[in-house]
Amino acid sequence: MDSVDASPLRRFVVAKRLITSIFDQLLDFVKDGSAFVDEAWRGDDPGQVAVEEQSLELQSCATKLWTIKEVLVRRHMKVAFFGRTSNGKSTVINAMLRDRVLPSGIGHTTNCFLRVEGTDADEAYLTTEASSDRRSVTTVNQLAHALHMVPTLDSGSLVKVMWPKSRCALLRDDLVLMDSPGTDVTLELDSWIDKFCLDADVFVLVGNAESTLMNTEKLFFHKVSERISKPNIFILHNRWDASVSEPEYIEEVRKQHLDRCVSFLAEELKVVSLDEAPGRIFFVSAKEVLSSRMQRAQGMPETGETGGALAEGFHERLREFQMFERTFEEFISQSAVKTKFEQHTVTAWQITEAIKAVMDAINIASANRKICCLEEREDQRDRLDFVRGQINRLTANVKERIKTLSDDVSAKVATALTDQIRSLPILVEEFRADFNPTQETLELYKTKLLQHVEERLVVGLSHRCSAAVLRDITEIRRHMIDSVAPLLSPSVHDQLSAPCASFDLTYDLGLVALCADFHENIEFQFSLGWTALVARFIGASNAKRALGAAGDTRLQETSSFKDDVVISIATGLSSVSSRASVTVMVIGGVVWRSVGWRLLAVSLSLYGLLYLYEKVTWTDGSRERALKQQFVEHAARRLRAVVPAAGSACSQQVHKELASTFSRLAQRVDLSEAELEGSIRQLSFRIQRLENIQRRSKAFRNRATELETQLEAFSIQYLQEV
Repeated sequence: MDSVDASPLRRFVVAKRLITSIFDQLLDFVKDGSAFVDEAWRGDDPGQVAVEEQSLELQSCATKLWTIKEVLVRRHMKVAFFGRTSNGKSTVINAMLRDRVLPSGIGHTTNCFLRVEGTDADEAYLTTEASSDRRSVTTVNQLAHALHMVPTLDSGSLVKVMWPKSRCALLRDDLVLMDSPGTDVTLELDSWIDKFCLDADVFVLVGNAESTLMNTEKLFFHKVSERISKPNIFILHNRWDASVSEPEYIEEVRKQHLDRCVSFLAEELKVVSLDEAPGRIFFVSAKEVLSSRMQRAQGMPETGETGGALAEGFHERLREFQMFERTFEEFISQSAVKTKFEQHTVTAWQITEAIKAVMDAINIASANRKICCLEEREDQRDRLDFVRGQINRLTANVKERIKTLSDDVSAKVATALTDQIRSLPILVEEFRADFNPTQETLELYKTKLLQHVEERLVVGLSHRCSAAVLRDITEIRRHMIDSVAPLLSPSVHDQLSAPCASFDLTYDLGLVALCADFHENIEFQFSLGWTALVARFIGASNAKRALGAAGDTRLQETSSFKDDVVISIATGLSSVSSRASVTVMVIGGVVWRSVGWRLLAVSLSLYGLLYLYEKVTWTDGSRERALKQQFVEHAARRLRAVVPAAGSACSQQVHKELASTFSRLAQRVDLSEAELEGSIRQLSFRIQRLENIQRRSKAFRNRATELETQLEAFSIQYLQEV
């Protein structure tokens, strides 16, 4: 009776599904890792933490995994059946498939390699190497007919027979059965091995129990053993039912076959030990098993032969065949898992180790780079704090120095201008120009006089002040630049220019505007006249106001208290003189009575002579001197009033020049601060990126470790020897 236990072949199916799942995960993992390494390598960050070789290594790993994945899809447990012609290889396969799948029996010999595997389709079909066209085959006779209809088939050709899995349970578990022509029909055994046998997990030598192993069969497996290290070989002595006719020799013949086969496997091929070899040798009758199973499938009694009674020893031979199947399934399942998946598992392990090494290298490089960036950012922050503190202190210091220099310049200019005002008579006296008392000439003369005086005043001020002020300004500029230079970044420092020495202190006295109200008086005036005497007594300007504007109440309202007193006295005197006739008579009478008429006559004569002399000598030169004297008095009075303003104007020029210079330098410092802030932001972004790379590299390494754990579990469960 057939076993109803779960097929050992499921072990391969489950293992294949598991290893395929692991490789799917590994391939996705390597793709992600390759993208990560490529991103780290091709990033804009000048401090790369990955190199091109690492990216290429992961791309190579991905290519290997793609190839392995495609191979895994095509991986099957493959068993190849060999033996001489008509030894029953096709019948053995049919018995294992529990149906007449391959042509067998009288008149049918397999003339090419037939690969039987399962398909999810509902109909059976076959394909050949020459054509991928599917030829439908419903029955074994149709298959036999289809094979004979292909004239190009020879012993080296391959035909794939795709049999529905729904009709054969054995084919549901990724098992491929390879039928072959007889080993005695060709001498091209090497090409057979290279083409059809290198990926076989198990070889089944189907021999004839009525004869011993032939040299052609031994030669074939010797060649297989040369190409494949310790191939897995089973030997079936088929047609063992023939021994029923000679029951007395059964055990003797069995022992002879067994000894020869053990010697062949253990001593000649050396593929198994002497103890293991008997477990690879079976005595069966495939034809009986096939008939029995087909009858059972149809609900008929098991007879071993169609329409016949049970042959003697049938159940022993059936159990032997079942033992072969069970042993074969257990062996091929374990062997196929090991041969098909072990090397791929090792490769996967190597890939995970390589990826872990890459991720460790990236993690270490990122950590080292992050440390450098952290130190650099800390230095930049310290530098920024230093620059800000220094510029604040420097600003206060420079403001103080500018204020001190501005005050000093104001004082210097005021002192120099005061001295120049004292030398104003000399400056006016130096002036030479044509003088004429006409109105047009006088205006031109005064204009030139103003220009001369202002030019000489400016030259004098410049001589006394400009050089010293420019020297002080240059010194402060140099101090500013020397103090600011250490605070600048190299790129900004290169743009720092030397201090400009083109500053000129301007002295805008505005003398023309100051003397716009100057009105000369070059009319003859007797020095002992009443007007002159009043002028000597109260001053020229007050005398003019008192004598010429006694009745002008507006002028009186605008005068000061002191001037009012003086003017009131002079006005009183002038009021008295208006009564000239009365006064002269009174005075003349008094004098006459006091000194006599002679002395009075002499005095009057001298007074008249003096008047006549002054009148005669009142020339254009006298008029010019009078004008210059009047101008000196007027200009000096006006200039004294603007001395503080002139000093303040020069002070403001110096302050403005130095403040603008420092402002430009401060802008350079601001640019340096902006560069430092930008550098700090860039370093912070770089540190964040490196931390992200570290985190991702650790995550990838952990994923690699998880995959290694799955590979180790797979290896322990399916690859290690029990």
